[in-house]
Amino acid sequence: MKSNKLALWVEGARLRTLPLAIAPVAIGAGAADSVQAFDLTLSTLALAVALFLQIGVNYANDYSDGIRGTDAERVGPMRLTGSGRKSPGAVKRAAFLSFGVAAVAGLCLAAATSWWLIAVGLVAIAAAWFYTGGPRPYGYAGLGEVFVFVFFGVVATTGSAFVQIERITPLTLLVSIPVGLFATALLVVNNLRDIPGDTESGKRTLAVRLGDKRTRIFYIVLVVLPFLTVPFLCGLSQRPAGAFSMFAVLLARKPVQRVIEGARGPALIPVLGATGKVQLAFGVLISVGLFIGG
Repeated sequence: MKSNKLALWVEGARLRTLPLAIAPVAIGAGAADSVQAFDLTLSTLALAVALFLQIGVNYANDYSDGIRGTDAERVGPMRLTGSGRKSPGAVKRAAFLSFGVAAVAGLCLAAATSWWLIAVGLVAIAAAWFYTGGPRPYGYAGLGEVFVFVFFGVVATTGSAFVQIERITPLTLLVSIPVGLFATALLVVNNLRDIPGDTESGKRTLAVRLGDKRTRIFYIVLVVLPFLTVPFLCGLSQRPAGAFSMFAVLLARKPVQRVIEGARGPALIPVLGATGKVQLAFGVLISVGLFIGG
């Protein structure tokens, strides 16, 4: 019985989205100025912040969408609140527990590096909650992609590099762009799948505003653009081994093809997981390339 309860919470955490947290930490560490600058403890703490912030976002969205009734027409993975398998209060507590773990890890990072990280962390947690929470959730107004690009791209990547070298460099900013693009692609394909239900419930995501066809084009652009940035990254950083990341394009063919062919509803669920694998592979390969070239 306990294992079944735990399985529900694990499913509610939406493991397919966790590459959003892993990739920026790996790439940020790889983009540090040199191998000598790398500190495993600091990177582990940064990973804990990113992972638990992502899990917290997932539970917070589950709670907020569930109590608003916007999950009624949902065709995606199971939601704890909307399905009635967990009470709204329990899911809300899980969200804030996850945010709390992220905050503790962030506090340790701030103590070891810069207290300014506390302010960044507080803004990130607030943005995570008000994505679908509060009286005027900005995720319902088509601004979710901005949140994901900024916090799971720019902030997560530059922050992961900052805890290693305690400064922001042109390389860490530049390398955060493909990370943000992949993270945004994950959200876009998720919202593409949910266009019918979100339209019915009045949730005006960017996908709802763009419509099915333009959202598919947007997804393809988001998946292709990171690979186009690789030559610039390698050239400006003088780390040609970063080109290893181009091999991740082999994994991108299948999800892009499914989107082009018009996959809808449940058929888009595997595309979400496949997109996460592309992001993770790209992240690991480019971080290794940047690391060994540093």
